[in-house]
Amino acid sequence: MQEERLRLLAAIAEQLPDAVVFADREGLIRHWNAGAEAVFGFAAAEVTGRSLDVIIPERLRAPHWAAYERAIESGRTRGGNAVRTTRALHKDGRRLYVDFSFGLVLDAAGSALGSVALGRDTTAHYLEVKAMRERLAAHDAGRAAG
Repeated sequence: MQEERLRLLAAIAEQLPDAVVFADREGLIRHWNAGAEAVFGFAAAEVTGRSLDVIIPERLRAPHWAAYERAIESGRTRGGNAVRTTRALHKDGRRLYVDFSFGLVLDAAGSALGSVALGRDTTAHYLEVKAMRERLAAHDAGRAAG
């Protein structure tokens, strides 16, 4: 029964259009679904066993790893169930905005086995909103000057 449940969960994760990434306690990628391939451009075989650094921009690595280690040690994430927009890297070097929700995978004793993230590329939406804000600010500046 447990084996059947695990196959079902794996099949569900694989069919999600969103990125599903599981990293172990050391931050090494252990699961990378087709959605992650679509979002980040890396095939699962290219990143499985590698550090999450492959998708984390250089300037964000130190704060990411500090928070990751705190979460692993404490057994809980700082943001709880909140979805957070963060920067990420695509295989081709593009910088992405990705909406991520994070969770910890715990063993029966409550110790963290690693972290799971569900992510969606929101770059186009973020850039549209940013452009709209810039247009509104320019419009307001023009009205104030006139």
